[in-house]
Amino acid sequence: MPLVMLSLSFLLPIGCDTDPPYRGIRTHTVDPAGPENEEPESDPPEKEEEAPADWTDEGTIPVEIDALFDHLEALQTIADDNDGNRSAGSPGYDASLDYAASQLEEVGYVVSLHEFTINYEEEVRPPELELLSSGEVFEEGEDFTTITYTGSGEVVGPLVAVDLQLPPGPEPNDSSSGCEAGDFFGFPTGGIALIQRGSCSFRDKTDLAIVAGASAVLIFNEGQEGRQDLYGASLGGRSGEGADVPVLALSFEVGEHLADLAESGDTNIRVMADVELFEMLTANLIAETPGASEDVVVVGGHLDSVKRGPGINDNGSGAMLVLELALTMAREEITLNNPIRWVLWGGEELGLLGSFAYVRGLDDEAHAQILANLNFDMVASPNPARFVYDGDGSSAGEAGPTGSGQIEAMFEYWFEEQGLAILPTAFDGRSDYGPFIWSGIPAGGLFTGAEQQKTSDEVDDFGGELGAAYDACYHQACDTIDNIDPGMYAEMAAGAGHAVLSLGNLEGGFALAGPPGERARRPMPTGLGGCHNHTNPVVER
Repeated sequence: MPLVMLSLSFLLPIGCDTDPPYRGIRTHTVDPAGPENEEPESDPPEKEEEAPADWTDEGTIPVEIDALFDHLEALQTIADDNDGNRSAGSPGYDASLDYAASQLEEVGYVVSLHEFTINYEEEVRPPELELLSSGEVFEEGEDFTTITYTGSGEVVGPLVAVDLQLPPGPEPNDSSSGCEAGDFFGFPTGGIALIQRGSCSFRDKTDLAIVAGASAVLIFNEGQEGRQDLYGASLGGRSGEGADVPVLALSFEVGEHLADLAESGDTNIRVMADVELFEMLTANLIAETPGASEDVVVVGGHLDSVKRGPGINDNGSGAMLVLELALTMAREEITLNNPIRWVLWGGEELGLLGSFAYVRGLDDEAHAQILANLNFDMVASPNPARFVYDGDGSSAGEAGPTGSGQIEAMFEYWFEEQGLAILPTAFDGRSDYGPFIWSGIPAGGLFTGAEQQKTSDEVDDFGGELGAAYDACYHQACDTIDNIDPGMYAEMAAGAGHAVLSLGNLEGGFALAGPPGERARRPMPTGLGGCHNHTNPVVER
């Protein structure tokens, strides 16, 4: 096979003094190389002016839907054999890496692992939540669960509602409960904060509550359609620290019930969480199709699931699309002008940990060689819409780095040629493209929706069920092989294949309306847990 892997992967140290054991990976690891990028000390350069895009029909990579489902069946079997999930650091994730590596090696790729450290959470005892005044005991897994990177402890205290919006607003993220220090004015030391999910991160809410003196934090779902059930969330582990107090997620029904009790003064509640955090290594998987130039296109999707389920749509669908694109390129001996670096990211569900480690570990030369990043996350939702990341910022916020608008236009061109409607979705960095755009690398990608509800206009454009979630099984145990829309999956696979061919044959970089300049890098956020964007167009928390 005319395929060779060019190993350009680096290790990001995250404050560990020893090398913890790494379990179950058969392929070799890549030695760390290159310094971690320093954050810019001065103001970034002015952004280059992007010229209008002029894309032509490059065709697509002929990915077969049956092959995609074969891969998804393999991931389902792996989850079934490993406590129902494939979460980062778990045996299920290790087995998923091993499966993808063996598939790639079979067609001639050399596979490398880019290792990085995560904080792995293990439950010592099941959490407990009890209303002492009435003896009401809530059920873990139905009414509440721990948020990843919770603190441990058993506390009793008065329940204190924090700036709740009940009934909830009409749109997700309307509630700003717990997002400002002023929300905690007069909060009693030792109180248990009852907070509503909404417009800021779980970490921000938790940190503000702890500063105000909270002994535990309860964050209930916001209450709109698609935001009522118990949900999975993370405080983000990139900082290497869990919370100082127990932090639980609650369903909207339980949260509303507790809010009523808090208003009536019936508030004495007991909260218990008992977890241990320990450092361990996990990895991104990397393989590469060579090209004639040095302009590398990084094509990726995250391979890990949440702990609550097998993650077949989120994000087996995107990861296995990346895998099958790579396999088809090899089988068909497709050659392109630019190298394609295929990456299956780890630790996305914990706060984009794998993509952060990769991008922050690139030295200046390796960073400059990356032409663009393509990201595929949840591309086969059962009640889907066709979303394209809003690279030019015209619909959902700030534009991405120069070239991102042209990548968006490339997808628009393809789907328009196929007679298929699309919509823009927020391009705020809440999936694995985030570290790329924050470091000045243009990016783009596709998405078919998560827990948000489908609107009447979207039903007109895409069909499906009005008012239902795009993916009612988002971050739940029911995100199985039965949670996939085959027709939409095939359409998104074709669009992704077109993007790989188009960027793979792009010569001389993206068209500019003025002279070239430096890439504008921005400081990277530090607390992204639970916030990776599966919304349209607002940021999901």
